[in-house]
Amino acid sequence: MESGGLRGGWISAALLGLLEGLTEFLPISSTGHLIVAAHFLGEKSEGAKLFEVVIQLGAIGAVCWEYRRRLFRAALFADAGGRRLARNLAAAFVPAAVLGAAFHGLIKAHLFSPVTVAWALMVGGAVIVAVERRPRSHRISSVDELTLRDALWVGLAQAAALFPGVSRAGATIIGGMLRGLDRRTATEFSFLLAVPTMLAAAGFDLIQSAELLTAELAADIAVGFAVSFFSALLAIRALLKFVATRDFRPFGWYRIAFGALVLLALS
Repeated sequence: MESGGLRGGWISAALLGLLEGLTEFLPISSTGHLIVAAHFLGEKSEGAKLFEVVIQLGAIGAVCWEYRRRLFRAALFADAGGRRLARNLAAAFVPAAVLGAAFHGLIKAHLFSPVTVAWALMVGGAVIVAVERRPRSHRISSVDELTLRDALWVGLAQAAALFPGVSRAGATIIGGMLRGLDRRTATEFSFLLAVPTMLAAAGFDLIQSAELLTAELAADIAVGFAVSFFSALLAIRALLKFVATRDFRPFGWYRIAFGALVLLALS
């Protein structure tokens, strides 16, 4: 339905919110999964596209809660560590912000399809597997150790995720690891960088599509927001435990298999 809420109502909202929360911070592309899921749920309206973007704020709320003390220090420039984190997040945010503002319309019009997502999932999965197969040492084992150049490098990697299906988390984590961050540090910086990046993306889309925000859609967004918040909180904690002992190759193989399955289903 174009002028109301989601076609599947609160059930679709809850399912998509759960998918958003569980996948947003994993290197498997939450946007890609939402596009594919919405396609098969029949949620193809412009309102549904707005819903998919805005419920990301629920996942961001989970990061803000989990890292509230660190983010609070950065926001207030409370100490040297807080000022360094604020500077690094700002530097890493800029590349995707500039390119996103320049190509937002083009990307949304031509790349938000299950086919492009499926190919991006498979290519990104192959990159993850290839990177994890290479033995390497790390020089950075804490977010506090990042330099301005390190942060900018991660920001440039994040810009690749403007292509739906690449995965913002995957691009920033793998980009960080290639720069010398250990897995936990790359993962944590990816979480923190999501805050300004996704706030800007969701806010921009909300302003651009404000006329689509009906009472019915707002109610669906509230459901999706709540579900994505709690499921993202679980996913954040689970991923940090996972990277303490494992690498990201299972996610890479999952991406390849899921992308191939989507192409098979669409054919």
